[in-house]
Amino acid sequence: MNRVRAGYCLVPNPFNPKQVSRVSLLPEDVDAFVFWSKNPQPMIEHLPELDSLGNAYYFLFTLNDYPIELEPKLPALARRLATFKTLSERLGPDRVVWRYDPIVISTATPHDYHRERFSRLSRELSGYTRRVIVSIVHFYRKTDRRLSELEPNGIRFDRGAGGRPETVALLAHMGGVAAAHGMRIQSCAQEQDYTGAGVSPGACIDVGLVSLLGRPAPHDKDPGQRAACRCVVSRDIGVNDTCLHGCRYCYATRDNELAPQRFTTYDPLSPALWSGVPAANNT
Repeated sequence: MNRVRAGYCLVPNPFNPKQVSRVSLLPEDVDAFVFWSKNPQPMIEHLPELDSLGNAYYFLFTLNDYPIELEPKLPALARRLATFKTLSERLGPDRVVWRYDPIVISTATPHDYHRERFSRLSRELSGYTRRVIVSIVHFYRKTDRRLSELEPNGIRFDRGAGGRPETVALLAHMGGVAAAHGMRIQSCAQEQDYTGAGVSPGACIDVGLVSLLGRPAPHDKDPGQRAACRCVVSRDIGVNDTCLHGCRYCYATRDNELAPQRFTTYDPLSPALWSGVPAANNT
């Protein structure tokens, strides 16, 4: 919020932290904010100020129900569900999109686990959202390393789950459950086509949702994203290795010890999410 009030922020290139960009956050320069979070509760008190400044926005709310081994530091599920419903009641179901992802298939979270949990969460969120986004976990090197650390404890991960018939059947089941609760289901950046299971490829940074907010939006695919990603051109102003949730499957964290270290030195008046970012050299 300090950055919104200042009208800009600094963002390092995740592959070259010395390359820093200055990004305008002025309402006339921003089509919409897309808040992407597992716990957006701290933002709720600031929404009236965002509205008064003329900002358009919607939320991508990631909500799974995983064992603590996979999601060790999240608020309790009941609290997260309450936050979801509070947001929806304030903004409407179109502006709070449910993300049930990534789907991790393991001995602790087999296909039937997801059937049961997705069905239960769908009942809870019925009427509070109109869209649910799903994806199968991608085993990036850092993701694979952290998940592998759990295997000596007896948890085995299926690294080929995305192509298995059981997973296609799971997605088909999830599509039926979602439809029964008034939700359209879509996939996120999946190389495999699950349209036959009733799960069509979709965009998370979606021109349709931005247009719904009454704002113009670019229609061009973001060239900086994965080939299977359908998101339109956008700027990610987050910084890797700053989240404290410690989820084992996280794509944006190299080391779960690094974020707490950065948090202890964080200055909320810093122009970047992490205070160690150097001054911008690219405007």
